[in-house]
Amino acid sequence: MNSKDYGYERLLMSEDTSSIILRTLSEMNIIKPICSLIRSKAGISVYRVESEERKLILKTFDNKEDTREIENYLLLSKLGIPTLLLLDYTDDAILLPDIEVSTEYRLGTKNDLNDTRVACAIAKWYRKLHSEGTRYLTENKTPMYDESDAITVSNMEFVAMKTATKDNSLWKTVADNYNVIRSLIDVLPRTLTYNDFYYTNLIVAKDYSSAFMFDYNMLGKGIAYGDVRNVTSSLSPEAATVFKNEYNTEGLEAEAFADAFISPLVTLYHACQLRELPLWAKGAYDELKNGDIEKYLHEWLNAEG
Repeated sequence: MNSKDYGYERLLMSEDTSSIILRTLSEMNIIKPICSLIRSKAGISVYRVESEERKLILKTFDNKEDTREIENYLLLSKLGIPTLLLLDYTDDAILLPDIEVSTEYRLGTKNDLNDTRVACAIAKWYRKLHSEGTRYLTENKTPMYDESDAITVSNMEFVAMKTATKDNSLWKTVADNYNVIRSLIDVLPRTLTYNDFYYTNLIVAKDYSSAFMFDYNMLGKGIAYGDVRNVTSSLSPEAATVFKNEYNTEGLEAEAFADAFISPLVTLYHACQLRELPLWAKGAYDELKNGDIEKYLHEWLNAEG
């Protein structure tokens, strides 16, 4: 079918990309769309689509591994966890409502990181995610993305090389104790984890009655405390306290011991995939250089007996 036959209008992008987007929208029965590119990075592109007085968001995935977000939307919906409504999808794209025209919700802002009302609402969403996630993973053994899988001997050797820290005693400690470390990681309790908190991935009800995260490309399985740390480290002290109280972090102490060691190593591994160490990895790099990661490892191993 020719695009003119279907009534498509202008697309603000390259001709090759336009053809792909037109074909995708055709599969979704979207009539006479006007599309514009919002952003494109690492093979994931987001477009604003207007069609028949509807305003929509189309997200496309060039890489097969990134299409896991489609399954993640379907899974969260199945579990009753609040998400953006998945209007339609193909093998490599999803269609979502445009929150900017919603009368009920708005996109998150940097100020939300200081707002105790938002912190309380976010905590409720994470608590439900982790509660339903624990039940789901207990009943289903489906392979999922797990951040701790990055901790292997070869990956740590790669990090040592990229950070020019081969002489750091941490790497010998990890290599000498790797089987024990790996076995302890593998028996940690798993739940569904979001792994990517920041206000740019946040949606808030305009009356502050609820909030939830979107953009599920990094969603996977992991320890609940990893998400708690990820959220509270971005919030103001007052908002972080409200989050912890609403979520109820009692009982996560053992996970916190493990996370203190696991989290910076995972951060460094992903940072080392880039040409230069990014700003978001500076804290982990400093912990490597000053010996904190090795200290956390010894504390964790000692706590586990």
